[in-house]
Amino acid sequence: MTMIDLATLKPDPTKRKRRKRVGRGQGSGTGKTCGRGHKGQKARSGYARRIGFEGGQMPLHRRLPKRGFHHRDRFPVATVNLDALERVFEPGAEVTAEALVRAGLASPVQGGIKILGRGRLTKKLTVRTQRITATARKKIEDAGGSVEITGAGPSATRTGASTTRQATEG
Repeated sequence: MTMIDLATLKPDPTKRKRRKRVGRGQGSGTGKTCGRGHKGQKARSGYARRIGFEGGQMPLHRRLPKRGFHHRDRFPVATVNLDALERVFEPGAEVTAEALVRAGLASPVQGGIKILGRGRLTKKLTVRTQRITATARKKIEDAGGSVEITGAGPSATRTGASTTRQATEG
């Protein structure tokens, strides 16, 4: 029995396929036109076919019917946690979407900004945001701050914005 280690390993010579040597005379089987046939686009140098190209025929991905839909409220949402608000903003500051973007805590995305409840908040802040979790709202109000939902629409009402708006208006 022979011992196998890294020094004795050798590649299997039957697993390596030799490259096709084209243009080496008629007897090689790939002489003259080198296996490309006569004339035409594929015979020329520089030919590269697009993925899905079917020679001018309507491609399969365009022939098939479209399925599903894109929900109008389904956009990415930027998230900011309370520990970041604690670290960046001074007591009594007004936290808006513009202020969060200026501070580098969030990027301006179409879905708006949502405040999450991770961390502790000891400063009194006025938070105006599109979305907020119940935990974050409770921690902000417990610290003496206030929360105002600014975005209207289905996404805002899911977080309880309609009840907040009615309470502040009425």
